[in-house]
Parts: sequence; structure tokens; C-alpha cells
Amino acid sequence: MRPRGDPAAAPHVSIILPVHNAERWLHECLRSVLQQDFAGPMELSVFNDASKDQSLRILEEWKAKLEGSGIPVVIGGHESSYPRGVGYSKNQAIAQSSGSYLCFLDSGPHGCPEVLNTVTQDDVMMPQRVRLQLDAATRHPTSVFTSHGPTVVMPTWFCSRAWFSHVGPFDEGGQGVPEDLLLFYNHLRKGGGVVRVDQSLVLYRYHPDAATHSVLETTIWTHRVRFLEERVLPRWAAFTIWNAGRQGRRLYRSLSAGARRKVVAFCDVDENKIRKGFYCYEDSEEAPKPRVPILHFRAARPPFVICVKLDLTGGEFEANLRSLHLQEGRDFLHFS
Repeated sequence: MRPRGDPAAAPHVSIILPVHNAERWLHECLRSVLQQDFAGPMELSVFNDASKDQSLRILEEWKAKLEGSGIPVVIGGHESSYPRGVGYSKNQAIAQSSGSYLCFLDSGPHGCPEVLNTVTQDDVMMPQRVRLQLDAATRHPTSVFTSHGPTVVMPTWFCSRAWFSHVGPFDEGGQGVPEDLLLFYNHLRKGGGVVRVDQSLVLYRYHPDAATHSVLETTIWTHRVRFLEERVLPRWAAFTIWNAGRQGRRLYRSLSAGARRKVVAFCDVDENKIRKGFYCYEDSEEAPKPRVPILHFRAARPPFVICVKLDLTGGEFEANLRSLHLQEGRDFLHFS
């Protein structure tokens, strides 16, 4: 850990930490804040969302440790009977913070229905996280940042306070709200961009109470399809869905009627699907039922909406895509 700047100086970075019943993970999470190698002024802003376990005691214990190492700690919260949710908690932690940049140490909602959309702290920052993302943020002030590890790609929000205020707060809606995804889409709508830092910056702990389980997959899928129709498909008069299997057909069926009419073909490498020649949308109310051709990917024409997950074919899909010499964003985009 590098020596820090003057702890009395205005914080340059505020680490935003929502907490609810997080005693199981909280020590390790807070230790990762202490171990940051960023040498400038930094604060931790915590909002305790009606925790009923030992979270508040742990926070007070670590407040002394962190402030003894030059990291001011602001702790807010409430003691209501029920938690108010991860979006509310993040917004409150931001409101009480004072840094020029916001660094989100994400928490995941519980999966059990009575506390759905509340937070349990389960992420751990790598020591270089704040330093590397601040460096990227100063070079790209209207972007948010992702870290890319050897096996995991996960969003790790880091942005300037001024830009966050422009984009808007986290969604505080009902149960199972994918507030990070909605904020990210709003960020793009406001003209923001994305910059990737090619190092692992956060260790994400996968466990039964993680955020992964609290938001229905169909909810996320619906938001993604609607954003695709809003931001991408209006630019294309026609397009091809790359994947004639389950995911590609699901995307086709999820599109609005107008967007479905723009689909000129599916493409694939599976000879059985290609030999069949077409996909018939049997549930359509149109007469006759839509029949969409299925082509080999080399016979199909861009732009493509790709519904093939990366790193699942031993590099075969990636090699096929590269062989077409296409430009991402213009000739194709990855939906999966």
C-alpha cells in the first residue's frame, strides 16, 4: 500500500458502498479498500440499508482502521423495519459523498422474496482498481469502465460526479430491478461511452444470495431487446440474425412486428439447420406464417445481430467472424 496524500484534502475519489446484512463478506470487502495502491485523497461512503446483523458494528470497527490510514469514512443509513433497496442505497451513498469521481463497489441483492432487491456486500477490489480506473477516467471523462480478467468480464462502474449527475440516479423501482443495466442504458442515451481496462479489477463472489439470482432473466432480456430496437435497429433497413438455434429464434420472436420484418435471414454453421432452409414462426398471427431463410454465414449479408456467446466454440466462431473482415458497430453487434 502506497502512502496517501493529505487526509484533510478534499477527496478525489469516493468509493460508494451500499450495505444490507453483509457481515459474512464485509471484512474482506473493507480490507480491499484499505489495500488500494492509489496514493491520492480518497473516501469511503457507506449507506447501511436497515441491516439487522453485525454490519454496523463491523463498519464502525473499520472506520477507525481506514481513517487511521488516511481514508475518511462517511456512514449513513436508516433503521426502518424493511430495507429500501440497492438503488436507493447507492443514491444515498452518492448524496453524502464529496469526491470528484465515483467508484462503485457493487453489492448484490438477496434472492429471498422478503428482502429482494436489497444488498449483501460480496465484491472485493483488486489493489490497483482505483488507480487504474481514475487514470482511465481522466482521459475519458464521459465514459464508464469495465475490467477484463482472464476468465471473467464484469462491469465495474467508475465515472465523474459531474457526468453521473448528467446521466441521473440509480433506479429505485420495485423488486428485481436491474438498476445497473438501466443506468448504463441511460448513460449511453446521454452520449456516454465505454472504456475497457484490460486487467482484473474486481473479484466477484458468486453465491446463492448474489444479484444474479434476484432479477428475472426474462426482465433483463426484455430490457435488452427494447434497447436494441431503440438504439440500433432504426439505423438498419434489414439485418441477419447470426444463430438459427434457440437464442437466435428467441430474439426473433421477442422483436416487435416492425423489427421482425427487417430480419432477412438467419445464418449458422450447422448443416442440419441450413439444410432445412428456413425457420417458420408458427405463433405469428400473420397469414401466411413468416418463413425466414437459414443460410451459411458466408452466404448471408451484414449487418448481423450476433446471438452466439463468445469463448464457447474453442475459437471457431471468433475465427469465422474475423474472416469476414467486418467492423463492429457498423456491420455487426453482439447481443449475447
